[in-house]
Amino acid sequence: MTHQINMTDQANRQRTAIVTGAARGIGAGVAKRLARDGLAVAVIDLSEEECAGTVEAITGDGGTAAAFAADVDDETAVATAVARIAAELGSPTVLINNAGIGGPNAGVEETSTQQWHAVTGVSLRGAFFLTRAVSPYMTAAGWGRIVNMSSISALGDSGRVDYAAAKAGLIGFTKSLALQLGRHGVTANAIAPGFVVSDMTRVAAQRRGRSFEEHQRIVAQTIPVGRVGRVGQPEDIAHTASYLVSPEAGFVTGQVIYVTGGKVD
Repeated sequence: MTHQINMTDQANRQRTAIVTGAARGIGAGVAKRLARDGLAVAVIDLSEEECAGTVEAITGDGGTAAAFAADVDDETAVATAVARIAAELGSPTVLINNAGIGGPNAGVEETSTQQWHAVTGVSLRGAFFLTRAVSPYMTAAGWGRIVNMSSISALGDSGRVDYAAAKAGLIGFTKSLALQLGRHGVTANAIAPGFVVSDMTRVAAQRRGRSFEEHQRIVAQTIPVGRVGRVGQPEDIAHTASYLVSPEAGFVTGQVIYVTGGKVD
């Protein structure tokens, strides 16, 4: 018989969170914030060595974290990693599906089948594999939080049809999870960042022949929230994720929160 626990019980013990793509960028920022909030954090990326910096930052600050290697687009690797996490850190009841890649800018005619499968596989299929593996722990506990990292590109991106499709797919996935899992005390929401300092946006600057600093200054001029030359930071996304996985957000589900500084396209 499954033992059900209420929200107060859950809030009073350390929860385990999984953050994918957490070696750097938004994923690292979210992992560090959740650890400061008191969660034990499983840091997932392609290799444990890549995760070391995030783990060390968390443990050095007094938090609990461990590195786990997994290609999120490999269902066997995902199932193995989740089983290890449950055994070593505790049953995961918070999941941040953040892992994603972006291919080179290309129109639909230039996008190769291989690129399409790679980009949609990591962002969309990977989120499915992780959620399928983790949701039983959440439903058994009667409590869970799923946050899928979408993007403003879900609204359309003429140069990245693969990326836009993957991020839009995550929104439909999120809303479906909210409908299915709500009766088990599990919420599912999506965050859609705008321009955020990351390896991906650094590459975007290189493709335009700009230094990253110049690129940020140019983009900052298009963002309504005036922060003088300063674009989105991983911490901006982490703040939102922190709220969405909190006990206080238990009546917020099926939502897409655009964290873009007011930029709408």
